[in-house]
Amino acid sequence: MKRSDVVSTILAERKNLMPKNAVAKAYAPSNIALCKYWGKREQELNLPVTSSLSISLGNKGAMTEISVSGGPYDVAYLNHQPIDWISFFGKRLLAFLDLFRVKRDLHFTINITTNIPIGAGLASSACGFASLTRAMDLLFGWELKDEELSILARLGSGSASRSLWHGFVEWHVGIKPDGMDSYGESIADEWPELCIGLLILNEKEKPVSSRDAMQRTVTTSPLYSAWPAKVNRDLSALKQAINLKDFLLLGKTAESNAMTMHATMLSAWPTICYFLPETITAMNQIWKLRQEGLMVFFTQDAGPNLKLIFLEKNILDVKAHFPDMEIIKPFADGLG
Repeated sequence: MKRSDVVSTILAERKNLMPKNAVAKAYAPSNIALCKYWGKREQELNLPVTSSLSISLGNKGAMTEISVSGGPYDVAYLNHQPIDWISFFGKRLLAFLDLFRVKRDLHFTINITTNIPIGAGLASSACGFASLTRAMDLLFGWELKDEELSILARLGSGSASRSLWHGFVEWHVGIKPDGMDSYGESIADEWPELCIGLLILNEKEKPVSSRDAMQRTVTTSPLYSAWPAKVNRDLSALKQAINLKDFLLLGKTAESNAMTMHATMLSAWPTICYFLPETITAMNQIWKLRQEGLMVFFTQDAGPNLKLIFLEKNILDVKAHFPDMEIIKPFADGLG
């Protein structure tokens, strides 16, 4: 099934195929997977090999404003800089917009602003495509269900399916070939004491994109065959931890899941290594702190930066060891 077929299915009963409003604006938070999405069972529709589970980063994300362009082509800006349509992100964005272009002469002006580094393993594409999807829903006046928005956002970036909500989100793997049962769903449980620390060690764009790294891992890593079973165990453990507020279970499961994902990358060929010396140093420091009794864990996505996981009562102690870390409270007032 083609991506355009998915869009046609979702919008089949919508009368508003042309923009209803002159301009629309929407925000979506970045999300950090505690149980990772790593591997696609279908490339065209961004269908995952496994389910995944994430925590959103509150006011860290992307704001997108979209309007109908009066010119003969699309115009787009990322953090006030023109997007190059032949760049990797530009091509993805243009292909996504084409899915909703009911008339050839329908063009858009888009402004995306983010407050997180781009391409550094902080889900910048996820919140970008999620905020664009919400903004387009407002622009056209579709009034789509969150489940439908999640499916549409997934067509732009797989992880975007989880960036439509605050708090914990599960992305269901689904089994249907058309992907209509593969979408994100908000988990009702809140955990006000839970904190995420962003330890930004390098803001440069990573040398291998997540998309390329994922595909290389699936096709060449001898360890990847064990990944789906590992995810199923970790997903069950994380849900239990969230339900029971079992921080030790949550922390060790998330850290183990991240390290296993990176092990599959290290065993791929050519090898994919996102670790920098600073990454290894920080990991060793966290392991040492745990041995000394400070309960802090980490997770790492496809990039060198770490996200620390700890409870509010330990903020001062963790901050003392990582003074440059930015602290996020995912369930702060108005966010959870």
